[in-house]
Order: sequence, then structure tokens, then C-alpha cells
Amino acid sequence: MEPVILSVAPVAADAAENNPRVLAGEVAECFAAGAGMVHLHCRDISGKLTADTRLLEETVHEIQRLCPIVIEISTGGISNLTIRERCAPCALDGVECNSLNIGSVNLGDAVYQNPIGDVRYCVDRILKNRKIPEIEVFEIGMLNTARVLTQEFTFPKPLFFALVLGHFGAMPATEHALQAMVDGLFENFPNRSDVLWGITQSHRRDWELIRAALALGAQSVRIGFEDSAYLDADTIVQSNAPLVRRCAEVIRESGKSPASPDTIRKMLGIPLSERK
Repeated sequence: MEPVILSVAPVAADAAENNPRVLAGEVAECFAAGAGMVHLHCRDISGKLTADTRLLEETVHEIQRLCPIVIEISTGGISNLTIRERCAPCALDGVECNSLNIGSVNLGDAVYQNPIGDVRYCVDRILKNRKIPEIEVFEIGMLNTARVLTQEFTFPKPLFFALVLGHFGAMPATEHALQAMVDGLFENFPNRSDVLWGITQSHRRDWELIRAALALGAQSVRIGFEDSAYLDADTIVQSNAPLVRRCAEVIRESGKSPASPDTIRKMLGIPLSERK
């Protein structure tokens, strides 16, 4: 069966605390439930975004002790951090991927600011530190920006995209919007062998859009408290593992299978020796 990256983003954006051992334990539970990748932010003890990587390094080391999951650290999130501060995790050992935000967008009442100069700086830091960028796309126009950036910089292949839907102020979580995003992706990147894409759905309450994405060929799905704590329209869960377990079932029901961490490393071109 075709492998699909099941990525978990286990920490809600408004988290009020950050305990590396507790978080690492939850990540290990998610790995056991089927997740092959984890998406985290650099946070202080109160859960706020920070450029101080000490707690993040502790978290990464503890995750590595508990399980072999692929570790991705964000260079984004709405905060007052400078782009240099946001890129601090790019240099850390044990981090294999970094999210790459390539444009500004309204997210609810906030403006997620990613001016192109900052984006270019972020691309440079990710690539110079030999991490795999996951290109996060909130609007169709960002796909054109991505094409221009891949002409300016030497990105590793395949290009790894996350199509993000469901934030108020950005692309809605509808099948029509998803299809438009996929069409825009391949209009800008017609060589499909150079592209690996997936879906991130904010405020998700069911699994229908994820099913639609898998039917369209999505090779990655992200779930977790950063995006939604809903197992179904009537059920909010208290930990991420049930979300991962259900997403793994949805992937299998689509005729595909959740990818193991080593399979993900092969899919993204991450040398096994890079995990140290």
C-alpha cells in the first residue's frame, strides 16, 4: 500500500505550559498509535513561543530516547519574534525538518507576517543547516511564491508542501478550495515526481476533507491539538493519541498505510545518519 506521512502537531497554540518530559511521553504515545512525524514549536515553560531553545532541546532528546519519530520544528507561529529568532531551531541536532512559511495571511483576528525578505532568510537558514523544508501554503498565491523561491534556491527534492485550510481569513476547509489548491500546486510544479503534498486542516470536526485529500493523492496528513481536538463533531479528546489512531484508520480505509519514520526519511530524502 502507498505510504502516507501521518504527522502530529500535539500542542495547542494557546497552551499554557510546556513540560518536555510530559510532551515527549505524549509524542511517544502518538508514535505507537501510528504517527511517523511530529511537528513542534520552540516554547518556554509557560507555552509561549521563544528563541531560547533549551527546553526544546530537552524535548527533542527525550523524544529520541523514547521513539524514532521524525522531528519537525516550526519556524513560524504568530508572535513578536524576529525571523532570526524564529529560525533558532534550524541549527539543532535531532531536528530533521523545519516548516517554511512563505507569505503573510490573516489568521482569525491576527496577521501572520511573513514578508518576502524574512522568507528568503528562513529558506537560507533551513537549507544551510541541511533540514528538509515543509512549505506551508495558506493561499493559492503562495504557490507562485514557492515556484520563484525554488528557482532562487536549491531545494531538496521532492518539494514537500502542506496545503493549509480552515483558518478564518485564509483558504476555507472545503473540497472546492482543496481542489483549487491542488490545481494551483501542479500548475506551478507540473513535474509531479518533484512534489510531495499533504493537508493540514484547522478547526477540523470530521474526517471528510482528509478523505477527499487522500483520494486526490495526498501523501501527508497533519492532525493534533495545534489544529483541532475534535475526534468527531461531538467529541473533544484530552490527548492526541486517539486523533492519531483515528487518522491512521482513515488512511487505511483509503487503501493506503501510515508511513514508518524510516519510510518518511526515504520519502523526504533525509539520510538516516542525520538523526543523531
